[in-house]
Amino acid sequence: MKKHAVKTEYLYAAVSIFFWGTSATLSKLMLSSLSSMQVLVYATLLSSLVMLLLNVVKGTIREFRSFRVKDYLKLAGIGLLGTFCYKLTFYWGLEKLGSASEAFIINYLWPLMSVLFACLLLGEKLTVRKLIAVLLSFCGVVLVTTGGNFTALSSDTLVGALLCASAAAFYGLFTVLNKRAGYNNFASMLVYYTTSFVFSVIFTALTDGFFVPTLPQAAGIAWEGIFIAAIGFTSWAMALSKGDTAKISNLAYITPFLSLVWTTVILREPLDPFALIGLVLIVAGIFVQMRRKEKE
Repeated sequence: MKKHAVKTEYLYAAVSIFFWGTSATLSKLMLSSLSSMQVLVYATLLSSLVMLLLNVVKGTIREFRSFRVKDYLKLAGIGLLGTFCYKLTFYWGLEKLGSASEAFIINYLWPLMSVLFACLLLGEKLTVRKLIAVLLSFCGVVLVTTGGNFTALSSDTLVGALLCASAAAFYGLFTVLNKRAGYNNFASMLVYYTTSFVFSVIFTALTDGFFVPTLPQAAGIAWEGIFIAAIGFTSWAMALSKGDTAKISNLAYITPFLSLVWTTVILREPLDPFALIGLVLIVAGIFVQMRRKEKE
């Protein structure tokens, strides 16, 4: 019985990692013909609908009866950071950098951003171990951004790197605020995606305007909104609920390496050795921090 439970939790985690690993490649493909806002408005609509269905199935839809206006405002603010601002800055950074693998690697600073914001907002101590972890990951980002050539750094590359790092900061802040808020995950994610959808509609109406996607574009948007966002989150939540949190969380570090495989095979992006070394440094920094958490 125990053996079956372990297999189930790793299966759920594998589903999430697989879908998340396709994020950079899919985003790059969609942004070649669509704007950031156009992708975001349809993807968040689908995510909202899927989360609504999941809440109905799980019975967590009853949670909304106890929510007051201030609860909805708080959740809307958190969702604005974690879904709308996060995705938008990541898309913009991807457009500037041009390389999907580089954008995803820099974006993977979010676990360390979570640590820093936890120190600021949750009162956790900023230890020497945490500073070493931040330094390792910072060196990794520098390598990814410059490719080992500091003199050839273009303004677009610098802006793209800053945008992807900002996306990581938004998501790191989101994870801490979500933890501090303490709402049911399924109910809160429905509010988060709905908030992002509303803001996306407003911005799209003011900027790019609405459009009817082609069949390939609709397929990409469906994959982003349903599988990467809604199903990926749900599978990860199920994995954490069934298994050891520290062990399952460490599996997430497979994601950026899997992303490199997709960008190399599908987008034909050359595997930059400096990007790979930078990725190793970023993940090493995360591991330095996580090992302490496991011991605690």
